[in-house]
Amino acid sequence: MRKSMHKSEVLSPVPQALTPGVHLMAKPAGPDCNLRCDYCFYLEKEVFFPGVKRPRMTDEVLEAYVRQSAAANLGTPGGLLFSWQGGEPTLMGLDFFRRAVELEQKYCQGQAFENTLQTNGTLLTDEWCEFLAQNKFLVGLSLDGPDFVHDRHRRDAAGRGTFERVLRSLKLLQKHGVDYNVMATVGRESARHPLEIYSFFKDQGVRHVQFSPIVEREPDESARALGLNLATPPLARHKSSSAVTPWSVEPESFGDFLVAIFDTWVRHDVGSMFVMNFEWALASALGEEGAVCTMARHCGNACIVEHNGDVYACDHFVYPEYRLGNILTGDVAAMVASKRQLEWGRRKESALPRQCLECPVGRVCRGGCQKHRFVETESKEAGLNYLCPGYSKYYNHIGKYMVGFRKLAELDFPPERIMGAIDAPLLLPASEKSGNQPVLLWIR
Repeated sequence: MRKSMHKSEVLSPVPQALTPGVHLMAKPAGPDCNLRCDYCFYLEKEVFFPGVKRPRMTDEVLEAYVRQSAAANLGTPGGLLFSWQGGEPTLMGLDFFRRAVELEQKYCQGQAFENTLQTNGTLLTDEWCEFLAQNKFLVGLSLDGPDFVHDRHRRDAAGRGTFERVLRSLKLLQKHGVDYNVMATVGRESARHPLEIYSFFKDQGVRHVQFSPIVEREPDESARALGLNLATPPLARHKSSSAVTPWSVEPESFGDFLVAIFDTWVRHDVGSMFVMNFEWALASALGEEGAVCTMARHCGNACIVEHNGDVYACDHFVYPEYRLGNILTGDVAAMVASKRQLEWGRRKESALPRQCLECPVGRVCRGGCQKHRFVETESKEAGLNYLCPGYSKYYNHIGKYMVGFRKLAELDFPPERIMGAIDAPLLLPASEKSGNQPVLLWIR
């Protein structure tokens, strides 16, 4: 959100907000990127496009993407959304995006539309930023924190750190008034520096940030068969390898990371800093269902369009068995509504282990992303989210504060008032203090 926490408007450049309609995130340069980030799960997808050294979306695929996206979403409340990611989408050059905007104006039939662009920031220039500002793009900038955090894993093909280049792009975005937020990944090492990272973003004038956990597994048999270096997604109710990569965040550390930042934010920065992880929790507290896909009961309406037009079930499920068709030869709306895709999306709820169904915070986290459900429960049932201990710690910790935010909203008070009421009875009236599960108080 930009101005208020009374409404949940997820502004992540990744199309995770579960508003009505079909969400198609385009990867115009496919898995091609000028960086070699250690933790990237998409670079290796180049093996699915053998013989293609420089993947680029053609004008034919571009027009099909815009046309079908518009057709599938005309009349959707809030307007139409076109999302661009990668790889690195700015490798396509400015002329590609100029053509994209022209096509959007043609096919949106006068309905409002917007574009989101996720970028590593190393290729942005004044010209780029002038275009992005003029056309009201929402830019997601990948920046993990101060130099000692960012450069640990985000390096270019020559092994050089990219912090200075990305920081320069941040200043360009600010200079030109581009609407932006920061996407910061949280890995094993960076999770140990929550307040340093948070303070860095504040010092740099960043006001909108999203923290995304790094969770990748070592290659399993199916991954090796495909020529991949990271494990393929786990199958529902099947035991999977739980050996994660050295840079993957530890579950409880991720919870501690969010809690540390939340405790500072809720006392000092409400209304001036907007942390999407907290915004999503607040949306649940205010009765909104699934403000982000990982917190929704079901998934399946947010698909990927690769550079060649191939459509996949999800950004994290770009594997042969999750290919739904091609945008040049099939109807995307039909693909999303297909029995196959619907069953996969509903599996997010139907495949939950009993531990999740009985968990006090289960109605908030909804089991998290299906990609991360590869550990066993205490009773040895498969399908528990790897990050479960961290989510549990975080959601239980913020429960009483969410009660406070909800009460402020009911009284039509600004959310900033929470900062002066941390220890006041507003948060937990006497009738509610007796419970030992405060998180239940903010789940409708």
